[in-house]
Amino acid sequence: MGTPTAQRSRRARRPYPVRTVTTRSQCRPSVRFERLPAEVFHMILDRLSGLLFKRCTLLLPTKDRLKFISSMFSQIPCFKLEECTAAECLGFYSYGVFLKTMISGWDEVEWHRVFNFLCSFTNLLPKIKMAVTGKPGVRWYLELQLRLFCRQVLLDPWPCKDTLFWLTRILKPWPMVLQARLLFILYGPLLPDSTLAWQGIVEREMSHSALWNLARVIVLLYSNLDLKDWTTDTMQTILEELIVLPEVWHMDNVARLLVLCGNTVCYSILENKAHNGQLRQVSRLIVHIILVCEKDGYCMNSVVKMVHQVCQSFNNTSERFTFIQSLEDMFSEVTMEVYVFVTAGNHHEDMGQTLWSLVESSAHFHAKFLYMLLKNE
Repeated sequence: MGTPTAQRSRRARRPYPVRTVTTRSQCRPSVRFERLPAEVFHMILDRLSGLLFKRCTLLLPTKDRLKFISSMFSQIPCFKLEECTAAECLGFYSYGVFLKTMISGWDEVEWHRVFNFLCSFTNLLPKIKMAVTGKPGVRWYLELQLRLFCRQVLLDPWPCKDTLFWLTRILKPWPMVLQARLLFILYGPLLPDSTLAWQGIVEREMSHSALWNLARVIVLLYSNLDLKDWTTDTMQTILEELIVLPEVWHMDNVARLLVLCGNTVCYSILENKAHNGQLRQVSRLIVHIILVCEKDGYCMNSVVKMVHQVCQSFNNTSERFTFIQSLEDMFSEVTMEVYVFVTAGNHHEDMGQTLWSLVESSAHFHAKFLYMLLKNE
């Protein structure tokens, strides 16, 4: 083993590791959180952000707090639009958690400052303009990034009242036709590859779950029409623009969206169309609402009551009869359209099922409608 003196001599000859000081300018300019294990990432954000930051900057004015956040977050591509390429990055989600914790309890004036800061930090409004004025689906990656950022940072983490604040701030700068485009980007149905179903919603029937988020946000906007510059007419116009993007939707998708929105929204649209002289359009829409209710297993009573409400909204018996006659004619027309398609040798299983559901839905609707009329005599 050697003597103690020899051992000390060998240790003395070993070179010491060189200590270096890495300055901030020598550090890597950015941090990519997707390279961290999810558990570590969550631990960092849970322990080092939110409440801790809020307490450490308690005495600073809002403007200085936001400047500090900007200087810190500008080093992290995962917090910025179109700069992180990871498929399932947690950056936007974590940004939302941080933001919600930090500004909880702030007043509305400060929230406006936060929104302006976010717009500046992410270049949000110019990016939205690029997405909503271009051809739908061409800038698919930008559409997806806007959806993820707005949903995960500003919309999904919050209770309904706060979600409404952020949503109206996002929508307000744009004319109504572009607001409709933006709503579809944020809440419209996605394809399996995570791109928006711009053509899918035009060409084929979408599922209940695919349209659920869009219906939910429409109901949210309809339920808060006491906001300044936000009226029933505004929402009806946006909804009318929405269902023709990028072209006129498959009629079952329009009907299913209205059914998911509930009776108040549905009646508002039907009554508005009926009194604007669009009897054929409203009749076709009602037929497809009845069909969707049959397919999806909804109770027919609500549709019967809604049709009765629309009927009663006309001024006299003659107008009511004209409406009922238009509805009955449309039942026959839609049934014949589907029948001709099926019997022309188009072996399409879904259309055969649709014909059967159409006949069944007509029988169920008329039975309920007649029962209601007889009961009220």
